[in-house]
Amino acid sequence: MLELICLRHWPTRWNAEKRLQGRCDLPLSETSIEALQRRRIPASLTAIRWYCSPLRRARETAELLGLGATPEASLIEMDWGDWEGKTVLELREADPDGMAELEDRGLNLLPPGGESPREVLQRVSAWAEVMRLEGRQQLGAVCHKGVIRALLAAACDWDMRGRAPEKLDYRCLQHFLWDGQRWSLGEINRPLADRMP
Repeated sequence: MLELICLRHWPTRWNAEKRLQGRCDLPLSETSIEALQRRRIPASLTAIRWYCSPLRRARETAELLGLGATPEASLIEMDWGDWEGKTVLELREADPDGMAELEDRGLNLLPPGGESPREVLQRVSAWAEVMRLEGRQQLGAVCHKGVIRALLAAACDWDMRGRAPEKLDYRCLQHFLWDGQRWSLGEINRPLADRMP
């Protein structure tokens, strides 16, 4: 059994503006940098091996937390294709019927030129299986909301239609378990610790 402890990167300017970022490689906002300088990973998790998405916002989050994380392409954010840089509200206003039909696909939502949450789940699961077969028991991952939501969908048998089965705080650690066949949910919303002065 592999335990994967996920932390979403801290916000960027586009996150504050509710824009779909996907593969756009934006830095953390100054507010996020200041907040992370006051946080640390719980002591019990500092000795595990950490990985991060290769995108700047995830790498910066890992660096500010002192994790020495190894970049891993499988942890990159969902590719939002032609929608990157836009807000969901803008997309709905531009094509209400088309967006409603696409959003109703849940796990199979496929933005033009992008990838679906199901495809995100497949690539993260394939990587997790490699790690499990290598004998890893516990890993950390600084990644993205799209990755974490895909894992939550698999762990809770949620098709990504309607409300999520659990309310996640994306500034906290989320624990998922991989047994080689399926994901299950461990502890959710474990807070980061305050950094000692």
